Amino acid sequence: MSSIELLSECTSSELKSKDSNISLENISLDYGQSGKKFRALENINLQLCSDDFVCVLGPSGCGKSSLLNIIAGYLTPSSGNVFIDGNSHTSPDPQVGVVFQQPNLLPWLNIQKNIEFGLKMKGASKAKRVEIASHYLELVGLRDYDKSYPHQLSGGMKQRAAIARTLAADPKIILLDEPFSALDALTREKMQKHLYFIWEKTRKCLFFITHDVDEALLLGNRIIIMHSNPGRIIKEYKNPLIRSKEQNFRKLRSQKEFFEMREYLIDQIQEDDEKNNE
Repeated sequence: MSSIELLSECTSSELKSKDSNISLENISLDYGQSGKKFRALENINLQLCSDDFVCVLGPSGCGKSSLLNIIAGYLTPSSGNVFIDGNSHTSPDPQVGVVFQQPNLLPWLNIQKNIEFGLKMKGASKAKRVEIASHYLELVGLRDYDKSYPHQLSGGMKQRAAIARTLAADPKIILLDEPFSALDALTREKMQKHLYFIWEKTRKCLFFITHDVDEALLLGNRIIIMHSNPGRIIKEYKNPLIRSKEQNFRKLRSQKEFFEMREYLIDQIQEDDEKNNE
């Protein structure tokens, strides 16, 4: 069986049958450069559903982060629209949570207070803040570190705290911009397992940007490939790999299907670079 057969493309009818929370319609983005316009994104159409784990792959400069920033409301597209539950979305909104490469925890607050911070800004009572923060501390495995301060935690633990802080605000979608790229290989694999466990428990829509094909195959149930000049979505696939409850990623990597799909996706990404260098 070939990789192309294993990677069945998503169809619009399948997406319409699901609960679509986020809709991007005909999104384009232009930047000014030396008096000229540079088209960073062109004609992006995308549906993000309530229980999706969407991984976005593509070469550097293809507009992955720009697309994430538009969904977050940090950037306004030059044309096109973003909708959340059918309502126009044009600015940062509590319904959209973001986790960056750096955790950006507040250093003067302990981990419990960091997770409570967004809830406090929303006016939640102290009792409610403590209840919600305690739940997510447990979920990300930091229950014993609630009184610790960010400087006392490892890089992976800080990122888990950042994810818990985002989850505590109960957004419809969580955007993750290469959140594990600064971590060493062993910590990164642990974080991948933690994140997959969190997704299984919460079924939040996750939109995850990565340069790592292995990471996309291990985590995503949908995989999107973008090409550059201008940035656009060229392919979208359902990930057919079946994961065990134990999430044995090393065993998953040893499967023939994993290797075939990995090679196929790499070829799809490299095809863009080769065209640009011709």
